[in-house]
Amino acid sequence: MNLFERSAPLAIAMWDFSWLERRWPGAGYEDWDQCLDELVERGYNAVRIDAYPHLIARDPTRVWEILPCWNQQCWGSPARNRIRVQPELNTFLRKCRDRGILVGLSTWFQRTEPEAISSIVTPQNHADIWLKTLASIEQDGLLETILYLDICNEWPFDCWAPFFRPQQEKGRWAGKESLQWIGETIDILRRHFPHIPYTCSYSGLLHVEDSQIPAIHQLDFLEAHLWMVQANEREFYRRTNYHYERFDPKGYDNLARYAEDVYRAAPHYWQRLLTDYIDAAASEAERVGLPLITTECWAIVDYKDWPLLSWDWVLELCALGTRHACAKGQWLAIATSNFCGPQFTGMWREVAWHQNLTREIRSAPFPPM
Repeated sequence: MNLFERSAPLAIAMWDFSWLERRWPGAGYEDWDQCLDELVERGYNAVRIDAYPHLIARDPTRVWEILPCWNQQCWGSPARNRIRVQPELNTFLRKCRDRGILVGLSTWFQRTEPEAISSIVTPQNHADIWLKTLASIEQDGLLETILYLDICNEWPFDCWAPFFRPQQEKGRWAGKESLQWIGETIDILRRHFPHIPYTCSYSGLLHVEDSQIPAIHQLDFLEAHLWMVQANEREFYRRTNYHYERFDPKGYDNLARYAEDVYRAAPHYWQRLLTDYIDAAASEAERVGLPLITTECWAIVDYKDWPLLSWDWVLELCALGTRHACAKGQWLAIATSNFCGPQFTGMWREVAWHQNLTREIRSAPFPPM
C-alpha cells in the first residue's frame, strides 16, 4: 500500500546501520528472523535502515571495513567491523516483506577503509549512488517493500554528510545551497523511480522562511527528528553537561550523575517543553504544507543500558511524545523512540509498553491528503 493511501499512521522503528553491523554474538541483530518477529510482536509495521548506497555503488558484494563513528553509543559497531551490503540487504528486505514490514531507506554514510565517499561532489553523484542501490533492490523484485527514501540522515551535519560544504550556510538544512542540492538529487531519483516517496531528514526545527517553501515542496513529506533535549536551546543537555561526546565517556558519566535528577526535579516543565516542541514542528509542517514522519524522537538523543541510567523517565517521556504526536493528525509514521531495537535491553524488554503505544499509533488520525 502506498505511503499516502492509508487510514492510519505506521508504527516505525529505526534500525539505522545496526541491522547489518551489530551481528556479533549478543549484539542484537545476529538472528534477523528473531528480531523481526519481536518487532512485529511489539506492534511495529515499518522500519528505517541504512542501505549503504555509497558502498553498493562502489561494489555491492565487497566486504568493507567499517570505521566506528563512535565508541560510546549502541547504534552500529563501537569498533572496526566488516560488512557486506548485498546480498544481505535484499535478504533482510525479503524477510521484512514476508512479515508485512515496510522499509524506509536512509544512509548515515558510514566511513570505510578504503574510503567510499570522495566521489560524491554533486547532486548527480548523490543521486547516482541511490539509483544503483534501488536498481539492486529492483532486480530481486523487492521495490514493493520500500516505504520511502531519505537521501541522507540529518542533512547537512558534518558527521553524516561531510561532502556537502557550503561555507555560508554550514549546518542549515533550509539554506539556498542545501535546498538546491536536495531538490536536484530528488529530481533525478524521481525521474527514474517516480513511485517512491522522497525526503531528506533533519534534526530539530527548520525555521523556514516563506520564500523557501516552494523549494521544500520538492520533498514528498518532512522527516523531523525531535527530542525534548533539543528544546529551549538544548537546555536539558546544558543542565546535565552533556555535549554529544562520541569517543569520551565523560558524556555518559554526566548523564548518569545528573539526567534523571534534573528531570525528576521538574517533570512537568520538561514534559511541557517536549509537547510544545512537537506542536512547533507540527505547526511548521502545516505552514509548509507537508505531512510528517518521525523515526528518531521524544526524550533524549543518546542513552543506553549503563550503570545509573534508568529507563523509567525515558519511557515516560517517550510515551508522552508518541501520544502527543498521534493526537496532532499530521504524521504518516511515528516512532516511539530512537531506542526501539534489541540492543537496548531496558527499552526492548518492555513489550506491553510497545504494544500499547503502537496500538495507539496505528489507530491515530491520518493526515488529510
